[in-house]
Amino acid sequence: MPRRRIGFWYRLAAVICKPPLVILIKRDWRGMEHIPAEDGFITVVNHNSHVDPFAYAHYQYNTGRVPRFLAKSGLFKKGFIGAAMRGTGQIPVYRESTDALSAFRAAIDAVERGECVAFYPEGTLTRDPDGWPMTGKTGAARVALQTKCPVIPVAQWGANELLPAYAKKPNLFPRKTHHVLAGPPVDLSRFYGKEMTPELLKEATEVIMAAITRQLEEIRGEKAPETPYDPRRERIEQRRRTRAQTETQTQTQTHQAQTQGSEPEGQGK
Repeated sequence: MPRRRIGFWYRLAAVICKPPLVILIKRDWRGMEHIPAEDGFITVVNHNSHVDPFAYAHYQYNTGRVPRFLAKSGLFKKGFIGAAMRGTGQIPVYRESTDALSAFRAAIDAVERGECVAFYPEGTLTRDPDGWPMTGKTGAARVALQTKCPVIPVAQWGANELLPAYAKKPNLFPRKTHHVLAGPPVDLSRFYGKEMTPELLKEATEVIMAAITRQLEEIRGEKAPETPYDPRRERIEQRRRTRAQTETQTQTQTHQAQTQGSEPEGQGK
C-alpha cells in the first residue's frame, strides 16, 4: 500500500514547530533505515519529557512517514485543536468503550490503511527515578497482534534534559542534544494466532518494552535496571508503607496513653 501524503495540516504543524526545535535542540538521529518505506506499521517510543512528542515527531517527519499519535477522543471536538488533530490525522482513542480491542479500532484501521501509528506504551511520562522505561500498557501489543504489522522500537533521550519529566521550567543552556535510535522490528510472531489473554498481552508487551530499553541502553551507554519500574507495584507498596506507618503511630499513641494512665497519682498533704 502506498504511503499517505503528509498533507497541509502536518506541513503547517512542521512550519510552526520545527524552527524552535532546531534552535533549542541539537540532533543525533539514527536508525531511520528501520522505518518502513511502505505499508502500515507501529512505532513504540519511550516517554520522558513533555517536549519529546514534538522532538520525536520531528525525527519521524524527516523520514517521510509521519506519525499518527493516539489521543483522547474528546480532544477532537475542541475548536482549532480539534481541527488540527483531525487535519494531521491523529487517532482518537475511545476509552469509554467496554471492549478493549474496540477502544483501539481507529488505530487498527489506520495501520490497515498503511499509516504509521506511534504508541507511548508506558501511557504517561516515566516515573523511573533515572528515566528508564517503565512497565508498559498492552494497547500497542493488541494492535500489533491484531494487524501483524511491523513494530519498530524507538528510544529517545535529551528532550528530558531540556525539560525534565514533571518539571515546569526548561533548562535551555547549554543547548541539549536529542538522541533517537530506531531499531529493527520486534519479533512477535510467536504470539500470532493465539487468544489475546491478559497473560499473552502482558508477555508481548514485556518483549516490546525490552526492545525499547535495549535501544536506550545503547544511547546512554548504561545498563537499565533488571526489573522495570512498575507504577502499580509502587502504588501497592506505598499503600503498604502508609498502612504500616499508621499502625505504628496508633500503637505508639496507645502505648503512651496506657503508660500515662498507669502512672500512680501523686501523693501530697
